[in-house]
Amino acid sequence: MKEYQTDQLRNVVVLGHSGAGKTSLSEAALFATGAITRLGKVDDGNTTSDYDPDEVKRQISISLSLIPCEWNEVKINLIDTPGYADFQGQVKEGMRAADGALIIVDAVAGIEVGTDLAWGYADEESLPRMVLINRMDRENADFTAAVEQLRESFGKQCVALQLPIGAEDNFEGVIDLLEMQAFLGEGKDASEIPESLGAEVASYREQLVEAIAETDDDLINKYLEGEELTAEELSTALRAAVISGSVVPILAASATKSIGIARALDALVRYSPSPRDASEVQATDGADGELSLTADSGGPLAVLAFKTTADPYVGKLTYLRVVSGSLKGDSHVWNAKRRTDERLGQLFHLRGKDQEQTPSIAAGDIGAVAKLAETTTGDTLCAKERPIVLPEIASPVPSYSLAVYPKTKADLDKMGAALSRIRDEDPSIRVHRDADTNETILSGLGETHIEVAAERMKRKFGVEVDLVTPKVPYLVTVTNTAKVDVIHKKQSGGHGQYARVALDLAPRERGSGFEFSSSIVGGSVPRQYIPAVEKGVAEAMKEGVLGGYPLTDVKVNLFDGKEHPVDSSEMAFKIAGSVALKQGVKDANPVLLEPIMRISVTVPESHTGDVLSDLNGKRGKVQGMTPQGALTVIEAQVPLAEVQRYATDLRSITQGRAHYTMEMSHYEEVPAHIAQKVIESGDTQAT
Repeated sequence: MKEYQTDQLRNVVVLGHSGAGKTSLSEAALFATGAITRLGKVDDGNTTSDYDPDEVKRQISISLSLIPCEWNEVKINLIDTPGYADFQGQVKEGMRAADGALIIVDAVAGIEVGTDLAWGYADEESLPRMVLINRMDRENADFTAAVEQLRESFGKQCVALQLPIGAEDNFEGVIDLLEMQAFLGEGKDASEIPESLGAEVASYREQLVEAIAETDDDLINKYLEGEELTAEELSTALRAAVISGSVVPILAASATKSIGIARALDALVRYSPSPRDASEVQATDGADGELSLTADSGGPLAVLAFKTTADPYVGKLTYLRVVSGSLKGDSHVWNAKRRTDERLGQLFHLRGKDQEQTPSIAAGDIGAVAKLAETTTGDTLCAKERPIVLPEIASPVPSYSLAVYPKTKADLDKMGAALSRIRDEDPSIRVHRDADTNETILSGLGETHIEVAAERMKRKFGVEVDLVTPKVPYLVTVTNTAKVDVIHKKQSGGHGQYARVALDLAPRERGSGFEFSSSIVGGSVPRQYIPAVEKGVAEAMKEGVLGGYPLTDVKVNLFDGKEHPVDSSEMAFKIAGSVALKQGVKDANPVLLEPIMRISVTVPESHTGDVLSDLNGKRGKVQGMTPQGALTVIEAQVPLAEVQRYATDLRSITQGRAHYTMEMSHYEEVPAHIAQKVIESGDTQAT
């Protein structure tokens, strides 16, 4: 692949709802530019983007893919991203490598949940964008309806730059409303606009010209005075308007039929920003200095590692965006975040899974390098003498968790390393050990997200696991006081065991934990045995008295006891302390406690009632509701046992239009009828 100047680069992230045709569009772009000679199909599992076995199996994109292609002497780095909600972490990574966005909309379905998400993400990153209405060849395709939806949802800055010629089986090509020419079929040669579309073309062109003119003072004056604006004036102003975000052009195409793709590539080259046009990147220079970076090959080296993949054969592959400076292979760079030297080997340009070697990567371009020792997603590579740290990539917060159990002893030995590698690949996955339940918890953005992670562990690292709903970390406490007096006595030849322990049990304030004290007077329990009693009590608390669940929020006081001059020992007093606690708890009216989560659900007004009804059915207590434009934020407290599958439930209730955050709040007593079932279940597990 030849070297390109920064002005000859376009880094475009392809966004949209799952199934809108992002991968097909990327494949069609490769075909139109001659990068491939055969058009792959998602259904056939042979596209350049979706090469991973999990993607072929599920027929959805799971990871972002780099799809570089050349058009009119310009290199377009298309970044094909997943549309499925569980893999939005990949979208966030891809957006950080891009200077502009192409949002794909289904001509049949119109605006969907993924369209709203894509638009919101582009707003967060302040990315200039275009919209492509795809699948114009499908039954019930409606370009006009999709345009109206876009303008209604996202504003009047959305204007058609192209108009389709026909629709469904009769979709033949597109009309460029600036050039006022038609492009049939693959669209490389211009022809006359069909007379039958004259009135429609005139109306849409007027809308486009007015939108462009309003972004430029000179043009608006000429426009208002009735002067004709030249194609060159309009084209120059449109590029500036797209880069500033004041105009969002709408294109039309059919990716699977390769109709309109050439004109879409033309639009990306002409109107989307080069890295030099993009906003300056704010970075940290040295310890605490601020620095503004531009895509200048002569500037200080600053390279963002925006994605990491782990391969059992090739090793780790790191995707790189050169923000400033020029990156050369076979050299040393400095990882500013981890304060470590990294040895760069051969650099690559990627096209799907294919690698093409390159001696260097210029400012603004995207590439990859294998086998970096320490670097992970979000790290910055720079020169050691000029340490620069770029802003990290914000990963979505995991909202769905499953417990992971190895299938065999061999899997147990390898599971930790495999989970670590999977986590390196996907920072939106979290792994932790739950100290209360002794389970390894794998957290992600949904059930499919975690299932795919488990499948990759098996395929890439040979580790098979079972995924189960995590145990709820129930606790037990007491509600009354109790006194208990226990003698532990055992005689079996030689020295026996003897210890008498008398304990007071009393409830403590919720959340205050365990307290042990001693009020022994006169040495009835010798001082050296008191720690043994405390240890026995503490161990019995962990083992659990009710359903095998740990005890909490209790004060235990050792007030009396007795030793035997020969048979007493630390072990005897430890056992006596343990037996005494278990017996005392039964007399102190024990109750089961469950974790209560603080949940915040952001939901469209149209689904607010459904979400409230569902929360009430989950024993939730709504704390408040706050309107935020067309959305409502519902604050509630809900038992953890009821919301372990809430990511799936909420997506089903709201068609994926709501999202939520959840954190631990406190423990509360479990209602008696539910507690009985939990205790019986716990006793079964304990045995």
